[in-house]
Amino acid sequence: MRLTNCWFCSSTIYPGHGIQFVRNDAKIFRFCRSKCHKNFKMKRNPRKVKWTKAFRAAHGKDMTKDKTFEFEKKRNRPERYDRNVTENTLNAIKKIDKIRSARAADHIKKRLKPNKKKINDDALGEIDQHINLIKAPDALQQDSEKKKKVLVSKKKSVQNEAMEE
Repeated sequence: MRLTNCWFCSSTIYPGHGIQFVRNDAKIFRFCRSKCHKNFKMKRNPRKVKWTKAFRAAHGKDMTKDKTFEFEKKRNRPERYDRNVTENTLNAIKKIDKIRSARAADHIKKRLKPNKKKINDDALGEIDQHINLIKAPDALQQDSEKKKKVLVSKKKSVQNEAMEE
């Protein structure tokens, strides 16, 4: 069973599925569904269409430049069977999967890090806007009186400094 990738979105195409387009120069384009075929006919660039894998790779949304992906490359040279080599390979696959999942988690953390401060600021702004729902009315009055006293004392200290100069 031969699995191919869609030319436009890079998803896998299973046998008996998809559309095949052959250009005049005998170049073959395979598409997983009519959506990809129509976008190709409209001459859209897959790197500019947000739902494609090419866009995600070009804009740093997916882990594409990780060295653990090199282990899955297809190798067409035959190897002589050796039980020890097979056992070591299976153990290495488990380690590689652990490494890849850890790197993927780090990648997600790095992508979410800049947004964390914005979310925090938004939450604080929301609290400031609706403080009357959180604090009792008496506490609000006391806070406003304290703020007035602090402002008055600051004004006096600024005036005193100006007089001394």
